[in-house]
Amino acid sequence: MTDSPAPRRVQSDSSWEQTIGFARAVAAGDTVLVAGTMPLAGGVLHGEGDPYEQALAAFRNALAALGEFGLGAADVIRTRMYLTHARDVDAVGRAHHELFDAVRPAATLVVVSGFVDSRVLVQVEVEAFRGATST
Repeated sequence: MTDSPAPRRVQSDSSWEQTIGFARAVAAGDTVLVAGTMPLAGGVLHGEGDPYEQALAAFRNALAALGEFGLGAADVIRTRMYLTHARDVDAVGRAHHELFDAVRPAATLVVVSGFVDSRVLVQVEVEAFRGATST
């Protein structure tokens, strides 16, 4: 029996990761999981009031975390999108389509009552498959 390597974790500049105690992304075996990701970078909200721009920014942040493992959009096998308003489904769907149309990951989109920062309209999660030969 071989020991599996310990999961590898990466952090971002989010203060929430330290405060709550979580990693931006965790690689375990062939899977890389990216935690709920908002359209914030360096403490700045991107696309305030614009669900399309917020979705693009949040997905770019999530994809940057995947990049720490040498992965990108083509490796994504599942996405989850959380919205605060059902009226934003088309805008967020358009952003998802632009980034993942060629990939076609399994996807979930749900409407939630809100996020910790009330200016945030969209939060996303991604899961990627890296294959047995990747590190």
